[in-house]
Amino acid sequence: MPIFVILIVFSIVFYLFYRVKAVRHNGVATTQWLHSKASIALGLFLIFFAINSLTVSLSTVTFIVAAVFILLGLVNVVVGYKKYRHYLPFAIEEANMMKQN
Repeated sequence: MPIFVILIVFSIVFYLFYRVKAVRHNGVATTQWLHSKASIALGLFLIFFAINSLTVSLSTVTFIVAAVFILLGLVNVVVGYKKYRHYLPFAIEEANMMKQN
């Protein structure tokens, strides 16, 4: 389905965007915060890719691979969200300290 292809492209673009932004940033907490956002985008990519593969082909191998991708994607999204919530206050504090200097 074309909607999954669009979602796959958007999620991989956001993943690359956040990875590049994290590498180029100087702050430690903000870098970890951006890495967590990239992890969420990667998890969504895996989930959308697995669902798209299920709509294309219906075989036993496809079901197994899609189940593994969905499981890995869910783990990435959940862990990324937890890291996002953990590092957000530190990233805000770090941004405020950089503004003061």
